[in-house]
Amino acid sequence: MSSRLVGLATAALLLGSTTALVGCEGEKGPKGDTGVAGPQGPQGPTAVIPDAGVPDPGPGALASAHVAAHQAGTPHADRVIFFLGDGMGIPVVTAARIFARGEDGELTLDTLPETGFVRTYSRDSRVTDSAPSMSAYMTGVKMNNDVLSMSPETAFNGKGSAVPTFLEWAEAAGWSTGVVTTTRVTHATPAATYSHISNRDLEEAIAQQLVPGAPGSNSSLGDGLEVILGGGSKQFTTRADKRDLVAELKARGYGYVTQAAQLQDLPLSGEPKQKVLGLFTESHMSYELNRDPAREPSLAQMAVKAVQVLDQNPKGFFLMVEGGRIDHALHETTAKKALKDTVAFDEALAAVLAEVKKKDPTLAHTLVVLTSDHDHTLVHLGYAKRTGATTATNAGVLGLVRNYAGAAEGAPTLDADGQPYTILGFGNGERRVMGSRAFAPTLTEDLTAGDEYHQEAAIHMPTGAETHGGTDVTIRAVGFGSEQFHGFMTNTEVFGLLRNASKL
Repeated sequence: MSSRLVGLATAALLLGSTTALVGCEGEKGPKGDTGVAGPQGPQGPTAVIPDAGVPDPGPGALASAHVAAHQAGTPHADRVIFFLGDGMGIPVVTAARIFARGEDGELTLDTLPETGFVRTYSRDSRVTDSAPSMSAYMTGVKMNNDVLSMSPETAFNGKGSAVPTFLEWAEAAGWSTGVVTTTRVTHATPAATYSHISNRDLEEAIAQQLVPGAPGSNSSLGDGLEVILGGGSKQFTTRADKRDLVAELKARGYGYVTQAAQLQDLPLSGEPKQKVLGLFTESHMSYELNRDPAREPSLAQMAVKAVQVLDQNPKGFFLMVEGGRIDHALHETTAKKALKDTVAFDEALAAVLAEVKKKDPTLAHTLVVLTSDHDHTLVHLGYAKRTGATTATNAGVLGLVRNYAGAAEGAPTLDADGQPYTILGFGNGERRVMGSRAFAPTLTEDLTAGDEYHQEAAIHMPTGAETHGGTDVTIRAVGFGSEQFHGFMTNTEVFGLLRNASKL
């Protein structure tokens, strides 16, 4: 047992078996905290950054239970892969399926055998942002919007306590860990797995939590994550404090890659704790629609390489894979970009499943979970004739609503102003026709299927400010312990299900 696990076990014995830590068993037992607001803690004007890291995660009784499970041969998952499609609500999945496969087709995510629904509200808002939603998955605790893996009372830019994450539990058990994303690696979703801060926008502070043993580091990460792949090099090298975090990570044994070919050619060291840092863009990576494959790897390429590196550790690994730019395209109301990124996310799932099955063909020791942190206001409109998949000559779901029967079958359906309208629209967004649509330019499918077309919205918002939605999202799973992921649940309950399957 590692010295950190011994310390945790000793602390648990000293405090007694009824000790409760934030992020452990809440009012729903092992499934996680209910999210009911507790007493208000002190609040301050500046963001909380744990100066000396955060406490080792979790009570020792649970950490040592993982060791006991190994020793006793108790069945459990020792490879956990968590896929998060940012903003990938049910209408987005449906549209992506039709876009890529047609109405009768299916995505890889549609084939996962277990399916449920997740309520995503945050502690202070019925419509969450990514920070508290991903934090809820990773800690079992409801948080306020904009807060990352902190105690429930922590206000935006306020004071509070760090809450241990599933990734930190994995590190404490000796697993390898990694994050893969198409956003900046310091953006809200990946950051929720490894950092603790009360303002998700302080990304330079988040970045320094990744550097083991350095100022501002998160000591609960031990010797650090093994794999960090995505965008956002400027948070590491072009910093207000003049630190070069890439150089600091390289000095701690990280191999560093910046191009797709470098990642592809990266050799496996055979070491259980090989470390890889890949930052392929200064900010977010490109939309899949615009990605240059000679420069930026696909999400599938990054995810497969991450699995290969992490799987060198015989103790196990935890990997988080985010399709982060789905969300950004939806904020823009550019549905084509969002659907392309959703399909790329699905391709990453297929590639990872194929990779892990090389060693674990029946997924007897692997749990793969796929979900979203929230949805958006994308909607499907009208009684549209079936379109089939989108091609160079068929706008598909990106086209106009067309009559499905009668003498006018195939002709555009007209609104009350006598104008055609698109199959996809948004509840709110930047492109709203002011006044009667009778005086707006008539839509054509050459226009609506364009790469930069912004779908119309009912409520006018500033540019790029379409909002999240509050509808439940789906959760899907396959592998060991996946049978737990069914029915309706709150996002905090997912943490307990991950822990139950892995015996962490």
